Amino acid sequence: MRAETAFYTDRVSFDPANPLIVQADRSVFLEAFNPRAEDARRALAPFAELISSPEHLHTYRVTPLSLWNAASAGMSAAEMVGALEQYAKFPVPQNVVTDIRELAGRWGRLRLVAHDSGLLLVADTPDAPLLTELSRQKAVAPLLGDRMGDAVFAVPLLNRGLIKTALLESGWPLDDQAGYSDGLAYPIGLLPSLAVRDYQQEAADAFYRGGSAEGGSGVVVLAPGSGKTVVGMVAMSMVGQRTLILTTNRTSVNQWQRELLQKTSLMPEEVGEYDSGTPLKPVTVCTYQMLTHRKRGSEKSDDGAYPHMGLIGAAEWGLIVYDEVHLLPAPVFRITASVQARRRLGLTATLIREDGREGDVFALIGPKRYDRPWKTLEQAGFIAQADCTEVRLLLPQAERVSYAAAPDREKHRIAAENPDKRGVVSAILELHRGAPALIIGQYLDQLALIAADQEAPLITGKTPQREREALFASFRQGTLKLIVMSKVGNFALDLPDAEVLIQVSGAFGSRQEEAQRLGRLLRPKADGRGASFYSVVTRETTEEDHAHHRQLFLAEQGYAYRILDASELLAAGMQA
Repeated sequence: MRAETAFYTDRVSFDPANPLIVQADRSVFLEAFNPRAEDARRALAPFAELISSPEHLHTYRVTPLSLWNAASAGMSAAEMVGALEQYAKFPVPQNVVTDIRELAGRWGRLRLVAHDSGLLLVADTPDAPLLTELSRQKAVAPLLGDRMGDAVFAVPLLNRGLIKTALLESGWPLDDQAGYSDGLAYPIGLLPSLAVRDYQQEAADAFYRGGSAEGGSGVVVLAPGSGKTVVGMVAMSMVGQRTLILTTNRTSVNQWQRELLQKTSLMPEEVGEYDSGTPLKPVTVCTYQMLTHRKRGSEKSDDGAYPHMGLIGAAEWGLIVYDEVHLLPAPVFRITASVQARRRLGLTATLIREDGREGDVFALIGPKRYDRPWKTLEQAGFIAQADCTEVRLLLPQAERVSYAAAPDREKHRIAAENPDKRGVVSAILELHRGAPALIIGQYLDQLALIAADQEAPLITGKTPQREREALFASFRQGTLKLIVMSKVGNFALDLPDAEVLIQVSGAFGSRQEEAQRLGRLLRPKADGRGASFYSVVTRETTEEDHAHHRQLFLAEQGYAYRILDASELLAAGMQA
């Protein structure tokens, strides 16, 4: 018994009515039905990652990266431990307390500072043996220059990003305090008509401070529809230098240009889209697709195969804005490692990457500087209230034999293209008759059939940009009530009146895609109306398993899915 109690804190006052159970492996169980669950979730979310969220018991895990993001944003280890102790049902295991203190305490122990014409990797004197140990690692040693003292190594300028990545992968985050090179000065004013919300100003301030009086780098995490573009514009006005904005698609490019011209002092000749052969403007917007366009026939390993990649390293930029930063393609990561002297702002609704490379965002763009829970924004009226429903239906008997014999990847497609989903879509639209609605999915044949059923336009990657913009404009004007879209609709849709979104298929278990699709509904409605998000899922298939994983991030943000059988929905539709 004594040996067992050695694992727990000395604190003897705890409340069995609390909702958290903290395990020695740093997993944390949250009783979702507990009256204190919501408060506990808000306290836990800044430094823990949600792993699973069945109906009654949600599982979080405290990870090194979740702790370093929290620490870099100013949350102390004592505050993290205090949050666990405040809501724990039983005493917090002592090893968890120690792990949090030690892991969170690693942030700031290794610093990168400017020195003459180079950089220095500096540790506090007591950490000199640590620095010696790290300097001998195969991934780290080639990136270091001469040893300048017991706790100091020179670092070549070109290795600034690489050393941060290598040390992070070794378990030691590097606090980059080396400052930033100035780009060409270019004052950018905000128009008096722009009402900057408190949290938008706080986010821009948190980025600009960034641990340095010279301005910062890092990531701002805010819900779709909450005005991340405004945060970017406020940051641009603070930096006051030529700016490169990288984003996901042409629709987003157009949205950035429209917003900049409506809300800043910039004139049309000062803002432009980068396309092959076009001149650079003081504020240039470019898609990741254009940036990573390859020369035909080039080898994958040949960085010179990207003819437009030199744009990101152009010397005049004082700020690079990475929109939807969690989607950065690998070539952009590589070139970003070499432009660490530029101020970098990442904007996203979620830092989740399904490839597990969140650490690359942390190391190369910067740590999370600001985060505001979605439900907090909803309660304040800054984003729309949304109800989430998962509609489950069986696969038709004729399809079950094909499904059973199919390989795993094909199983997902068969389940996702369940032909009975078309009737469910019609029933949902009947329940919300007249409401502006979007239908979104993964598979074009399925979407074409649904678009024909509903006599609605279909937008895919092949739809010309001018046609897309015309359809979006008709939707905003209210003359078009329904659009069917492929995954091109996941991002940057400025359709504030959309009230209903029906997801008929998706990219396997992608948490970020689920969050982004819900985000298409979250712009506040003129009359305060809420929104309805439906995910149509084939029961007893891999799609059902993927749906559970897709919903994790939204569950972490406080959203709960109502589960409805298709038969109930169809009956309700007939009564409507």
